[in-house]
Amino acid sequence: MAPLHARGFTLVEVSVVLCVTGVLAAVALPSYRQHGLRMARLDAVQALTRLQAAQEQHRALHGLYASEMAALRGVTPTSPQQRYAVALQPTGPDSYRATASAQGLQVDDRDCRALTLEVAQGFAQAGPTAQCWNR
Repeated sequence: MAPLHARGFTLVEVSVVLCVTGVLAAVALPSYRQHGLRMARLDAVQALTRLQAAQEQHRALHGLYASEMAALRGVTPTSPQQRYAVALQPTGPDSYRATASAQGLQVDDRDCRALTLEVAQGFAQAGPTAQCWNR
């Protein structure tokens, strides 16, 4: 009669697989999280771009930029995915500064908690860095 062989995995084999899985997860998860935060910045970029377009339309119709967001069509105080609070601040008769400040889980994006768009006489400057705008 042939000897019986047990089928399955030993405790050592299972432990090794769990250790390898743990190491891979420890390396991959922070990178994945940073990628998610970076992609979520597009929400702020979209909100600020929409605000800029509405400001240019307002300027074409009225000769000046709007001093309040309520005067702009299609612009809300939060970004489309609710990850950023959007604010508008007039800085002169022909200039303004728009800021998208992170809220909720997006606050973990330390490098780019607030994206800015400064426009003077139709010329825009994005901040704080091009990297924050995914450029």
